[in-house]
Amino acid sequence: MRYFGNNIKLLVNNLVVNYTDQGADDAPVIIFIHGFPLNKTMWDKQLECLKEHYRVIAYDIRGHGDSEIGKDNFSIDIFVTDLLNLMDALKIERASLCGLSMGGYIALNAIENHPERFDALVLCDTNCIADPPLVKQKRLNTIESIRDFGLERYVDDSIVQLFAPESFTTHQETVSEVKEMILNTSEQSLSKTLLALSLRKSTCNKLPEITIPVLFIVGEEDKITPPKASELMHEKIKNSILHIISHAGHLSNMENPDEFNEQLKAFFATVYKEHDILQPDQSTSTFTHIRNSLNMLLAFISI
Repeated sequence: MRYFGNNIKLLVNNLVVNYTDQGADDAPVIIFIHGFPLNKTMWDKQLECLKEHYRVIAYDIRGHGDSEIGKDNFSIDIFVTDLLNLMDALKIERASLCGLSMGGYIALNAIENHPERFDALVLCDTNCIADPPLVKQKRLNTIESIRDFGLERYVDDSIVQLFAPESFTTHQETVSEVKEMILNTSEQSLSKTLLALSLRKSTCNKLPEITIPVLFIVGEEDKITPPKASELMHEKIKNSILHIISHAGHLSNMENPDEFNEQLKAFFATVYKEHDILQPDQSTSTFTHIRNSLNMLLAFISI
């Protein structure tokens, strides 16, 4: 039985995963993978925008949000295994992926190693290169700083890099939400993820092998993965699309959700143009609402 809701707990390979699942059973599936050090709620506005025509899923990567940390060391490979295990548990044979930053690293790895499972790819504010020595050392220094000084200093340093300068005035509530996400992530998870990111391998050489539709989205003021990184990847993938989001930094989907969502809607309308994506009539909507409510109640009782 499929459960509907915003915070569903599912045991997948001895790891409790927290996820959101909305939209019709027979609709095309889009899975959203969050960035570091955030959680699935960063995609709330995208899920709200797309759920009428697609089955949309966002999940907390292990150690983030309300997903368990597990006992294994973190790596991009294990994050991909978690993604595939979740898809199998939900009986999803194929899906499209939308990943931002770390989510993009995971999505790229997944599609390059398991292309038969995916329809399309959206890469947001990310890149394909491995950490150069200076960046790798910076991540290791950050691990030491978190251990020695706690999260407050790390949060302050991170926020400045994540947002465009104007967002601190125009999106104060969003900035506060992101701060809270980071503060609610354990020091152990932060350190394990930073180490995993520092050890990830380059995927740039495999980009020309990607044959599914690809959309690149990047904030025009992204300081972490600037537009040039997306442009270089875009050039390597035939027929890919690149869009630069105005008034946005590294968290382009949160800083300018309207422009971001318009790009998603246009892209997926093309990817799934053979599907009947129609407005449901009133009776269908009422039935779906009642079914979803019952399934949410059953999911709550089973936890």
